Amino acid sequence: MDAQAEPPVTYAAADFDIELRLLIEAIYLKYSYDFRNYSPASMKRRVAHALQQFDCQTVSQLQHRVIHDADCFPALLQYLTIPVSEMFRDPGYFSALREQVLPILHTYPTIKVWIAGCSTGEEVYSMAIMLKEEGLLDRAIIYATDINPHSLQKAEAGIYPLDSMALFERNYDKAGGTRSLSDYCTSAYGSVLFDKSLRRNVIFADHSLATDSVFSEVQLISCRNVLIYFNRELQNRAFELFHQSLVHRGFLGLGSKETVQFSEFAGEFESFAKTERVFRKV
Repeated sequence: MDAQAEPPVTYAAADFDIELRLLIEAIYLKYSYDFRNYSPASMKRRVAHALQQFDCQTVSQLQHRVIHDADCFPALLQYLTIPVSEMFRDPGYFSALREQVLPILHTYPTIKVWIAGCSTGEEVYSMAIMLKEEGLLDRAIIYATDINPHSLQKAEAGIYPLDSMALFERNYDKAGGTRSLSDYCTSAYGSVLFDKSLRRNVIFADHSLATDSVFSEVQLISCRNVLIYFNRELQNRAFELFHQSLVHRGFLGLGSKETVQFSEFAGEFESFAKTERVFRKV
């Protein structure tokens, strides 16, 4: 979705850019959601797609609806935040956590994990399952945060389409799963419901990396495929939050196209599992 839509061909590029900036500013002033430092190219594609879905000819028309129609912004937020995920996405990442990071976390009496930008929760349940299999879930707290309240509701419900399970199961096996993924859920009416015990120690919360501050000290932060949508300034803000949130020698996991290496905080982290983008606070 994010990579396909472009502004209408009859729309002057300069006008679109001006109206886009005004829309983003209006969203910030009206709803306190800050997209001002998101990647301009990404925001341009997302809003262009939204224009089609909202049957608007210009961004100004969309802005008018966002300001004056209370139901419009929550719907628009679904296009601005791209709530797309899958369980055990990039299995090598979860293998690295299981084999290299969790043995170290075993040395703590209790552990806290922050999944920043948890979307609809697939990574939350992936993490919970892995912690359970490694004997850590009962003494862990998982903070699952996102700026999209609709995504957080779906994450807390733990219900996913049944036709996604084949992919989830393959990822789980490649990530070193020790059982069958179906052991953790029940299926009915074309959906699967993950066991409530997996979210017993999960705290779902609204949190924005663009505007909010540190809320806990954690041993592991997993923030994957979020920073690619930020500009350099906002990436640095996120890394500052992560650095402040992590305990000494805590771990930071990023997406396959993300790195702390070229940020202002490059010297504050060392590469721990380079290929899988796992870093450790120095």
